[in-house]
Amino acid sequence: MNGPAVSRWALVASPGLLVVVLLCTGKAAAQQHEKNSEWRYWGGDAATSHYSPLSQIDSSNVRNLRLVSRWKSENFGPRPDHDWKVTPLVVGGVLYFTAGSARDVVAADAATGQTLWTFHKDEGSRGRRAPNRGPGGRGLSYWSDGRGDERLIYVSLGYELIELNPKTGRPIASFGSDGVVDLWEGFEQRNAPKEGDFSLTSPPAVVKNVIVVGAALGGGTGGREFVAGFPRGFDVRTGKRRWIFRTIPPPGEFGNETWEKDSWAYTGHTGAWGPMSVDEELGYVYLPIETPTNDYYGGGRPGAGLFGNSLVCVDAETGRRVWHFQLTHHDIWDYDIPAAANLADITVNGRRIKALAQVTKQGFVFVFDRTTGEPIWPIVERPVPQSIVAGEKTSPTQPIPTRPAPFELQGVTLDDLNDLTTALHAEALEIAKRFNLGPVYLPADADKGIIISPSPNGGANWQGAALDPEFGVLYVGSATEPRVLQLVRDARRCNGADFCGDLRLLPESSLHGLSLVKPPWGRITAIDLNTGEHVWMIPNGPTPDAVKNNPALAGVSLPRTGTASISGLLVTKTLLFSGAGGLHGSIPPRQGNPYLLAIDKKTGEVIWELKLPDDLRPSGVPMTYMVRGKQYLLVAASATARATGVDRPGELLIFALPGN
Repeated sequence: MNGPAVSRWALVASPGLLVVVLLCTGKAAAQQHEKNSEWRYWGGDAATSHYSPLSQIDSSNVRNLRLVSRWKSENFGPRPDHDWKVTPLVVGGVLYFTAGSARDVVAADAATGQTLWTFHKDEGSRGRRAPNRGPGGRGLSYWSDGRGDERLIYVSLGYELIELNPKTGRPIASFGSDGVVDLWEGFEQRNAPKEGDFSLTSPPAVVKNVIVVGAALGGGTGGREFVAGFPRGFDVRTGKRRWIFRTIPPPGEFGNETWEKDSWAYTGHTGAWGPMSVDEELGYVYLPIETPTNDYYGGGRPGAGLFGNSLVCVDAETGRRVWHFQLTHHDIWDYDIPAAANLADITVNGRRIKALAQVTKQGFVFVFDRTTGEPIWPIVERPVPQSIVAGEKTSPTQPIPTRPAPFELQGVTLDDLNDLTTALHAEALEIAKRFNLGPVYLPADADKGIIISPSPNGGANWQGAALDPEFGVLYVGSATEPRVLQLVRDARRCNGADFCGDLRLLPESSLHGLSLVKPPWGRITAIDLNTGEHVWMIPNGPTPDAVKNNPALAGVSLPRTGTASISGLLVTKTLLFSGAGGLHGSIPPRQGNPYLLAIDKKTGEVIWELKLPDDLRPSGVPMTYMVRGKQYLLVAASATARATGVDRPGELLIFALPGN
């Protein structure tokens, strides 16, 4: 294995760093102020709140925000990243983030954007052939013992766990082998990993002195056999593996009986590819586990298949399972758990509860006591339609929360079709006749195909939700993006499985480039977790120009439609910030909006709407921090030719109020 290479590094003593040193030697109040001013976790805190108590930017002055810095990623790696999903960390006045098609690590001044150091590791073909899950990554993690030992922790494109010194960008030599732990090793599986099998876009979780690492795997849409992405815990100082949690349990372990006909022996995937949340007091980490091998056909893996599609709470010190809940039984819709849970202390019927809220692709919020796993409100098993496809045996029921109500359109009926004009509605009815319509959890078949809503792209997705810890209100960004799902028989494409899925865009070309369903096409929903009630729902942005200027809508007074993309959300003391990216689509309602929004978090009123420069679209989740008494707002933004007609490499856009 080649050792890590530092392409350039520097020890920088900036005024911002000096201030942090002074604060760290001050009183507890000063230390708390420093913590509130920084952004030390991908989600803002270990609970993944996407929350900051900073209030210098508020409803009275947010309109005065100005762009003060643009950090550009276009020269990082052999190919620009046009869908950069990063959210940086801020520690001691320095931004830390991953960037580029080789996933370099960068340190930059948080006030000016000046690059301080970079780290690059050449992984050869192992990195080049990694699953394409967003090369630049979503970010990295930070650990400190509080006494001067600080470390940046990230997973490389080629699936290696690496620790760096935040001051210099150099690997921590005492960790693993010269700062690197090879995550291909120690999987304890029949088949060894190979190039193209593994990567991880999300940052690892850090719980006290343990690093918890998930996996993102290739080859999920077909096949019958694959390696599994078992989560593992590693010692933060040495890199030694402490535990492995087998999400496909072998004989003798809890849950093995849910894998019928010995399917546990060859089925794979079931990794945790999304971000993870941590209760630091309890020492628990909450693992969002994905679908087992073959996202859309389960004939090769009969049974409920624990711990696929399960939220699993484990003791981070030992890897011991504390509790679990399977959110989808025998998944055949790719409804894996994409987002970190939001941890919140709420009051329900006068009782204070350490709670957890898990948003899903299918538009549900599952709310649990995070200590015991008991549902806060009943979750009932309800009958669902059954598959008629040969070899498939679907679950007779699925778990449905009684509250909160779903935050997205679930299933599609004739009443949901686009009716912006009489002519459009008539055309939508004709298109719908070509497919099967029905409720959520309608199984796909090999004949007509179904219109699946929410699609496997969400509903909610990796961006997750934001949580206001002061009021216990959850803010969820979601996309109304129905797609066609049909099973196919194709030996090459299905990689030996009897069937695999063909997921495709609806034929909106027949509907003049417009969505088949009514707007809004993207939503932001506020949910009070103390009551389980929705507070408000708004479209996630203005009506795209491509919709306003569509000839089929000439003379029509359009509502605010939003766009079929998922908003990354940030909540502060007074405001909710939103950026709706959605760069994967090719139809105008799916192309995202080039806007950053500031919203009154209590009412849903849009207070400020800023169009980003150069038609960039928010692609990361917004975050905020304070340096030398000044609050900054930052969002990663990009654009793909599929969305805008022009590829635009990712940038970090940094905003602040005028003045010193």
